Amino acid sequence: MNPAGAMGGMPPGGGGGGAADIPDDKENTDIELPETIPDHVQETPENELYERVVASLREIYDPEIPVNIYDLGLIYHIEIDEDNHVDVLMTLTAPNCPAAGILPGQAEDAVRETEGVESVNLEMTFEPPFSPEMMSEEARLELGFM
Repeated sequence: MNPAGAMGGMPPGGGGGGAADIPDDKENTDIELPETIPDHVQETPENELYERVVASLREIYDPEIPVNIYDLGLIYHIEIDEDNHVDVLMTLTAPNCPAAGILPGQAEDAVRETEGVESVNLEMTFEPPFSPEMMSEEARLELGFM
């Protein structure tokens, strides 16, 4: 199975976001790109709100891959400031992914609805591009990559 090509066939709509919201390149983002991606392999803060945000993102599943977007490696970075504003840097399995109209909005809504979150800024990037190596060990096991 190739996750990069597995997301076809979803109808448009959903929780907002979409191709018109996706920057052409990483210079258009206000969120500093992390040195190590995705978020699940970075050193994460020991913060109750951070853990709730991650739990909320783990409730969002790719429409055609039975793995949540966090463990799939689509969440590159989460940053929470002292005012409980959350910045999320996210990617998709491919720039032309049909779920582009659904997943970013679902992720943004999930974070916004997380208890304690005051505001959210979700930005999309395709640098670096998604690859199966970005998946968590659990996701690779679920999809038969291990």
